[in-house]
Amino acid sequence: MNRSLPSEDESHRASRLRTGLALAGATALVSGISVFVNASAVRAFADPVQFTTLKNAVAAALLLTMALAVVRGPWVPRARAVPGLVALGVLGGSIPFVLFFTGLAEATAPAAAVIHKTLFVWVAILAVVFLGERLGRLQVGAIGVLLASQLLIQSPTGVGWGTGETLIAAATAFWAVEIIVAKRVLVGVRSPVAAAARMGIGLVLLVVFLGVGGGLHGIGSLGPEQWGWVLITGFLLTGYVGTWYAALRRAPASAVTAILTLGAPITAVLQLASTGQVPAPGPALGYAIGAAAAVAIAWLALRQPSTPGLPAAAEA
Repeated sequence: MNRSLPSEDESHRASRLRTGLALAGATALVSGISVFVNASAVRAFADPVQFTTLKNAVAAALLLTMALAVVRGPWVPRARAVPGLVALGVLGGSIPFVLFFTGLAEATAPAAAVIHKTLFVWVAILAVVFLGERLGRLQVGAIGVLLASQLLIQSPTGVGWGTGETLIAAATAFWAVEIIVAKRVLVGVRSPVAAAARMGIGLVLLVVFLGVGGGLHGIGSLGPEQWGWVLITGFLLTGYVGTWYAALRRAPASAVTAILTLGAPITAVLQLASTGQVPAPGPALGYAIGAAAAVAIAWLALRQPSTPGLPAAAEA
């Protein structure tokens, strides 16, 4: 009878996986709110890069404080981990933010949410190739349904593709690569430290970029409303990055990014509450199918907790 009982290691892995998937759900909630809020916030600034830099500065300061408070013992990473942390700052904390928020100033919030949520497709492919994650037929089918749901939400037929959408797509590609790098970095680096490095190193690059463009001079003339947007979006970004890296540390990248698509219907609900405009039947069906597919992917991940891939990270 003892042979049918799960071992302590198996129970521990299953518990970590459940925690990771729950954290991914929390990330999706924060993401849905953030896309909606940022669509309004970025329009209050003449320079979206300036807004992005200030917002990221708030998140970097909060995440560094959290890392110092939460992580016990030596928290400075080993020298061999430094290149990976720098890569997180470049791929995740600087260039894509410039691209995304510059694009967001021109694109609509739902379009931005949908483009960003195609992240799960690229991450699933990259995770199989570079992380050794295995996707069974059911997982691949669920990912296909999830992709179809995104096309229902915003059909490519008759929809214009402008500069804003292109910039958001480029940012999404950067973040897809970042996720693969993060999965490797998080094997040996605690998630609060990685999150703080991602935003802190990225902030340095953003400040340099903003300085070259002359955007630093206008910071002193910002008004109370603009600083309010900086603080609100900075807090949201802190929650996003903190839960996101903690989820990636514990669960497969393909499952975590699939769950992130739940942010799109959250953004749509907030827009409905704000404008009173009910989504058309096609997009509404897409939101429902997409949510069901994301939940199915999470359930399939729970049924296969021992999916091969990178070794489990040590506990934070």
